[in-house]
Amino acid sequence: MKLVAPLIIVVVLGLLIVEAAMQPTSSDRLMLYTIFGGVALLASAVAAWMSRGSRFRSLRTTLQVLAVSSVLVAAVAVAVSAWSMVINAHDLRIVLIALGLGVALGVTLAITVTGRLTDDLNQLVATVRAVGDGDLTVSTGIDRIDEVGETARQVDAMIVRLAEARAVREKDEATRREFLAAIGHDLRTPLTAMRVAIEAIEDGLVEDPDRYLKSMKTDIDTLAVLIDDLAVLTSFEAGGVRPYEHVDVAELADETVEALAPLAAAARVTVRVGGSTPVPVRGDAAALGRVLRNLVDNALRYAPDGSVVEVTTRTADGFAHVSVADDGPGFPPDLVPRAFDRFATDDPSRRRGSGTGLGLAIAKSVVEAHGGSIWIDRDAPGGSVSFRIPTSPPGAG
Repeated sequence: MKLVAPLIIVVVLGLLIVEAAMQPTSSDRLMLYTIFGGVALLASAVAAWMSRGSRFRSLRTTLQVLAVSSVLVAAVAVAVSAWSMVINAHDLRIVLIALGLGVALGVTLAITVTGRLTDDLNQLVATVRAVGDGDLTVSTGIDRIDEVGETARQVDAMIVRLAEARAVREKDEATRREFLAAIGHDLRTPLTAMRVAIEAIEDGLVEDPDRYLKSMKTDIDTLAVLIDDLAVLTSFEAGGVRPYEHVDVAELADETVEALAPLAAAARVTVRVGGSTPVPVRGDAAALGRVLRNLVDNALRYAPDGSVVEVTTRTADGFAHVSVADDGPGFPPDLVPRAFDRFATDDPSRRRGSGTGLGLAIAKSVVEAHGGSIWIDRDAPGGSVSFRIPTSPPGAG
């Protein structure tokens, strides 16, 4: 039915045009109806034969046979019409020669056009096959404005996206390996120290067991901090924030300074909060408090004796702005690009005490979970870290 209906429509339209343009006699009408019907049957037979599955192994051959058949059907229609008009032999030969030339040119054109089309399709297939084999550096190189061209552009775009996804996956895999290696190192060091201490106590080689027990307690505390930091970091990277509530960041800063006062006194450093006005936001109070604690604790590790750590809070442009600055040596240039990465640390001789290298990573995860951003102030003297969060973060309904 899909084949018969279009042929009937074409034949009917052709006959209507003949009736309107020629006003044929009864004999002319019979002849034209016969010619049109015969050509329609011929076209129907060719179409039916070619539509029964794939007749040829090559698409190029199929298209070329289709194009040549179309030209020949038209040529038959013209030749039969010319012969039926009972023109003299000389004129008929001229018509047939011209018709033969037209057929030859039509076939040449069909072969040329279909050849270029199938070449592009073969290139498309080769590109997809290469992508299937894992090569994401290829492209189709096809420049067309038709459906084949659109398909090629979509394939090229898909290859780019796959290459980007592979790069991200490889980067994540490398990060995972580094992460596991860093965890293994940070866990192994205190565990090894405790094992050595326990073996020494068991073998009776220790004159002052209390000193060894105190050292083991320090190692256990280190492990507890590391495990706690890992749990917090994993939670926030998975979006594990508690329900938002009204929080005054300035008040959190005061509470942080008060909580770290003993540590500041031991380091002989003064911690000062700048900004007396409230800085209200909606967020996870405990998480934001941990950010401030991590930043101030980090500053205390680097601030020299007798110096000041300045905590500044303010509100501007719909954001709560917080900065923590110390008078220490600042961030080494090679550490700045990776300062917020997990386990990123510098030379231990530049700071007081030890760290897990997770403090800034946790701060970054919490701040970004609140729709904010955190950065190092490179132009500030000493070490300075600032962050900002919207006064009404995303999801803070």
